[in-house]
Amino acid sequence: MSQHVRIETSGGLIEATILDSHVLDEVLISEIGDQLKQAMAQMEPPRLIVNFAAVDHLSSAALGMLITLNNLANEHGGALCLSGIEDRILEVFKITKLDRVLAIQPGMDDARAALQA
Repeated sequence: MSQHVRIETSGGLIEATILDSHVLDEVLISEIGDQLKQAMAQMEPPRLIVNFAAVDHLSSAALGMLITLNNLANEHGGALCLSGIEDRILEVFKITKLDRVLAIQPGMDDARAALQA
């Protein structure tokens, strides 16, 4: 079990909560990405929610990891949805136009509804 991400499966969804407030280190990002890929491999099609409620800082490498996960989900007929992103971080998604590529919902209930629709 990782001390950086908590992964639960419920109602045909994979719900991953990032536990670190600073997702900046390449090794940490790689570990989180690997664990999320493993969880996605257990569900066909993979439907993954990543909860960022505890995250205050996010690096560009983390953004790259999210794009990779989104592409992987799409390749297998699934979907990725992000939730609980703090306003400062959400602004980065808007500036980079990733808010047009990645599904983002304000909270977990909204993300669950979006993926179950």
